[in-house]
Amino acid sequence: MKLRKEKWQWVKLGTVCEKVTTVDIRKQKGTFKYIDIGSIDSGLKRISVIQELNWNNASSRARQIIQQGDTLFSTVRVNLERIAFVDTDIVNGIASTGFTVIRANEKAYADYLFYSTSSPDFIDRLSKLQKGTAYPALTDKIVFNEEIPLPPLEEQKQIATLFQSIETAIEKVEKQEKNLLILKNKLLKDLFSEPLKFGDHLQPRDFETVRFDKVAKNISERVEPKNTSLTTYVGLEHLDADNLKIERTGVPGDVIGTKLKIYKGDIIFGKRRAYLRKIAVSHFDGIASAHSMILRANEVSIDKEFLPCFMQSDAFMTRAVQISEGSLSPTIKSKTLAQQKFLLPKKEKQKELITIFKQFDFTREQLRQQKTTLKNLKQKLLNEILG
Repeated sequence: MKLRKEKWQWVKLGTVCEKVTTVDIRKQKGTFKYIDIGSIDSGLKRISVIQELNWNNASSRARQIIQQGDTLFSTVRVNLERIAFVDTDIVNGIASTGFTVIRANEKAYADYLFYSTSSPDFIDRLSKLQKGTAYPALTDKIVFNEEIPLPPLEEQKQIATLFQSIETAIEKVEKQEKNLLILKNKLLKDLFSEPLKFGDHLQPRDFETVRFDKVAKNISERVEPKNTSLTTYVGLEHLDADNLKIERTGVPGDVIGTKLKIYKGDIIFGKRRAYLRKIAVSHFDGIASAHSMILRANEVSIDKEFLPCFMQSDAFMTRAVQISEGSLSPTIKSKTLAQQKFLLPKKEKQKELITIFKQFDFTREQLRQQKTTLKNLKQKLLNEILG
């Protein structure tokens, strides 16, 4: 792709955008498609499914009419990069006023505006213009007054096509990763379901019923964050569903109140809202949220690498949800979990099963690395081409 940057102009965003109309909610009937800031994760994305609401339930803030091809740019905490592109034909579409709705006029290509307002340079410039402390924000006027590079229309389309191809590659990797997870969960479900058989590996005689406290010890060593020399903190917000690897961490200085000590190899289990399926194996010493349970395999009864695999299964997770107590924030008591009985393969049979499930995790990790590489490439190109 040959770009003639010497012919590009720098223009105010507002000069290449159409004015977006608004709607008087009080005069509407029926349903509408609605998107608010809370429905957009950090990181730009394309939207094809949007929440449907009744006008009677509409907030007075939901009044901007959106359509296919619009870029929704969050003006609250701009550094979180909550940016979305409406990638579907939409009727009665409304966006929260927490978004600046960017709609290309005849001078700009819609997809190009999506990428140009997502570049690290554009985000950085607008982040510095935010006002407020708890919820720093911008006005539409500030967003539209900021400048972007404007190539000729044909080059805009070429640039958009480049980034779309990278997004397509990311989507393919994500689909492969999702399919692997589905297959792994199916195998785990089959392993702990009737009839007690697992291919040629296991027969009914290879299983036994054990109490949970016979295979896992609850470690409840307490730590005050301000008094520890440990440097790593793991909260439930740092754990991902169905991912035994800890991808993100914090520091003890981020939190207050008594926490739990974790050692390398310990299992961190989110005992609060167990249905979120948050389980991970720590690869360091540190401290963890008090809303987690720290478990250590009793290696007399279970292989330490098999325990986290079992805890990822529906057999364990369904029971965990069943024994949770409370309505707003259901939580598991360690004594209740300790008394639960499960049907598990005998220890001498667990090694060959571990090999199977570790292969799934290894392959998923390779796919995650591919996805990270593609995302980093996209950010690098956004910065180099549009910065």
